Amino acid sequence: MAKITVKGTEVNVVTVNGEEYICLTDMLHAKDGDFFITDWLRNRNTLEYIGIWEKVYNPHFNYGEFAIIRNQSGLNSFKISVKEFVARTKAISLQAKAGRYGGTYAHKDIAFEFAMWISPEFKVYIVKEFQRLKAEEQRLIGWSAKRELSKINYRIHTDAIKQNLIPAEVTKAQASIIYANEADVLNVAMFGMTAKQWREANPELKGNIRDYASVNELICLSNMESLNAVFIEQGISQSERLIKLNQIAIHQMTVLENDDNKRKLLK
Repeated sequence: MAKITVKGTEVNVVTVNGEEYICLTDMLHAKDGDFFITDWLRNRNTLEYIGIWEKVYNPHFNYGEFAIIRNQSGLNSFKISVKEFVARTKAISLQAKAGRYGGTYAHKDIAFEFAMWISPEFKVYIVKEFQRLKAEEQRLIGWSAKRELSKINYRIHTDAIKQNLIPAEVTKAQASIIYANEADVLNVAMFGMTAKQWREANPELKGNIRDYASVNELICLSNMESLNAVFIEQGISQSERLIKLNQIAIHQMTVLENDDNKRKLLK
């Protein structure tokens, strides 16, 4: 469940089978005067558009029932609810939901057409806000993917520490100190501070320093974990590794932040 705000009106957006549906009931709050979804659905032009959409995207659409409904449109006595329309035609473009986020929802293609009935201005803004929502979702997906990559490389990093830096007989507490020290090598090289120093500087924040890293920083950290694992296996001292990793961090962040390369590297 997501929300977009269009001209001061909050509109719910849900995902059904990988497709986005927008709440028409919420959109009605932006309409001046009395206006009902059934008024829109009984219009012949609306039905023609929905029928064409269903023909393209819904192999189970009941054209026989739809033809009966369409032929009745235009009559003063004709009126049909979304629930009845869906039940009779097996339409997938519209959904009537009950519960906390209940209301009438329409596939985004249909919802954008409905927005025109609110006003042309409303349609322009709801399309704009929906595009902004999708761009933000893609950004978060990219961040999560880079965060997961960082976790995988972290395992490579800790395995190198375990095999090369931790003596055969140490307590779990002693091993934890070694792991933490090596993690701080990366933190200092990347962020210029240890995990403890970050917590002390940011007492109001939850999580750790990496939870607040940018996508570019996570890419760089992922690379550095792999490199530090190699450096450990080569027997390079911690102080030397810190200098090397800091130089690598500076170089890679410069490349990643370069506008000409950023789009390619974040794909």
